[in-house]
Amino acid sequence: MRQKRVLSIQDISCTGRCSLTVALPIISAAGHECAIMPTAVLSTHTGGFKGYTFRDLTADMAPISDHWAQLGRPFDAIQTGYLAKDQVPLTAGIIQRFKGANTIVLVDPAMADGGKMYPGFDTSFARQMADLVKLADITVPNYTEACFLLGEEYVPNPGRTRVEDLLRKLAALGPRHALISGLHFVPGQVGVLSYDRETDTFDWFATEDIQGYFHGSGDIFAAGLLSGIESGLSLGLSARLAHDLVHTSILKTLEDEEPDVRFGLHFERALPDFIKEIEQMKAGEQTDSTYAGR
Repeated sequence: MRQKRVLSIQDISCTGRCSLTVALPIISAAGHECAIMPTAVLSTHTGGFKGYTFRDLTADMAPISDHWAQLGRPFDAIQTGYLAKDQVPLTAGIIQRFKGANTIVLVDPAMADGGKMYPGFDTSFARQMADLVKLADITVPNYTEACFLLGEEYVPNPGRTRVEDLLRKLAALGPRHALISGLHFVPGQVGVLSYDRETDTFDWFATEDIQGYFHGSGDIFAAGLLSGIESGLSLGLSARLAHDLVHTSILKTLEDEEPDVRFGLHFERALPDFIKEIEQMKAGEQTDSTYAGR
């Protein structure tokens, strides 16, 4: 069986678990080749740190893409994460260049949280990102990002009816599947709600809520989700797999004597359970093209 090839387009932090330092090991641990296109190199990620270094790699993206085109190795999946303003149209071009008939595109529109845009972003960037979402098969914004993508008012603590409405509108942009994680519909629980546009159905999965803000959890979720799909699992099972990976990573982090959550979650210690869960899920489900978007 040919090994699946996944392309991840996002920044890389030299320390601090987020973006490519999360995507590369998680996708690789699931048994897939992970090609990377770093959009920037930072000394640390930007959450909770000051004085970090930043080197923009926008000028390298097109030459890398040109060289890959000469190699003639298609990608089974393309994932995007945090992008700078000038990189959105470049990324769209890369997706269009390498997306084959069976390539799955996952767009994580990383640009906001807690009702606010990240520094340097504005509503014009949200419109750019919405155009990128149109090229996706799957999109995984958080609740704040979903509101900005759609030009909707941010209302804290949304109920399920509002989130279902947002998911339908996100899918109407183009993706068949839209997911929002980190939702609190039930006291003491946190979960993910996914939507399938073609069947007009929703799927909900939740675990115990652990209080705190955990950097990189969205990146872990996206990498875990795509890993499940490329392992032959359905989107619903892949969402459960990804949610479990985040949940276990949080628990492993809090086992540390002095956890410093600025540096991200100890997902490395959750990988054995993650790999085992993939195998258990595959054993209980047909694994040949079970992702309905293919």
